Amino acid sequence: MIYNFKGIFLFFIYYYLNSNKMLFLFVLFFSTMISISSNNWIGCWIGLEINLLSFIPLISNTKNLLSSETSLKYFLIQSIASINFLFIILLYMYNLMNFNNNFLNMILLNSPILMKLGSAPFHFWFPNIIEGLSWLNCFILMTWQKITPMILLSYYYNYKFLIIIIMMNSIIGALGSITQSSLRKMMSFSSINNLSWMILAIMISENLWMNYFIIYFLLNFIICFTFYIFNLLYYNQLFFLNLKLKIKMLLWLNFLSLGGLPPFLGFMPKWMMINFMMFNKMFLMNFILIMMSLIILFFYTRIIFSSLLFNHFKFKWLKSNMKLNLFNMVNMMIFFSLIGLPLSTFLFYL
Repeated sequence: MIYNFKGIFLFFIYYYLNSNKMLFLFVLFFSTMISISSNNWIGCWIGLEINLLSFIPLISNTKNLLSSETSLKYFLIQSIASINFLFIILLYMYNLMNFNNNFLNMILLNSPILMKLGSAPFHFWFPNIIEGLSWLNCFILMTWQKITPMILLSYYYNYKFLIIIIMMNSIIGALGSITQSSLRKMMSFSSINNLSWMILAIMISENLWMNYFIIYFLLNFIICFTFYIFNLLYYNQLFFLNLKLKIKMLLWLNFLSLGGLPPFLGFMPKWMMINFMMFNKMFLMNFILIMMSLIILFFYTRIIFSSLLFNHFKFKWLKSNMKLNLFNMVNMMIFFSLIGLPLSTFLFYL
């Protein structure tokens, strides 16, 4: 197992072999720690700005024609959100605005954070920017870049406003993914749908949100890494993907785990939140979240069925044997995600 994680770590070193990118990647991680450990709003804002300035060089790529457009879009959207956030916290610091029991002021504070998250109704930039990124940068944007805004959102929020946002994220994420032919856009709408569960989790408990995020991080890494190995960008490429049946089934089962189907690992945090909603008589939101998750599971199943029913005898999009060997290293993580829920349930009652 140590060898497997060592191989994955060496792969990231190989991918970001450029010393400048390694520096910006370190600053990206460090800026998140600045924001979540700061004891004032200005410190949080500074961490967000460092994070923005370190992520833009990572998504810039001379081999990608869309990288310049993507970098500019990302910079403009995040800058608008940062300006609004700074304006609100300055009004708060000079006692010109009070967040206590004021619905409008809480919306003004939460809206820039939701824009940085790519949450509905500020989600329109998110799929377009994901479309212009590589798979590993997509993975960073869908996982690590959500940590700081989620922590900031947990400090001050209006309960009724976030309940509306949760239902909007769930519906838009599920319905938006059905009409997509791009796998990156499909994963972006899946991220919007999972964002509704993460916002609900952080409203309940930070420990529950951390458990959900770690599981989401693991499952997203497996899927994005697999798509990167085989250079899959569009839905129709799956018709020609010639893989062993075992790999196809493992990929399908991880999609189901990401969608929250029992008895896989992805169902465990959703199970806890469903129990919480039932206990607090939140029946409407529970119904919406479960039904939208079923739509996501239907779409995942439709995708993998294409690769299960069609075969092609010529490898067209494979990259190198080194990456195929690294995919074998990920198999242990895939196996863990499949047995995670029964194992965690056993340990809980041990």
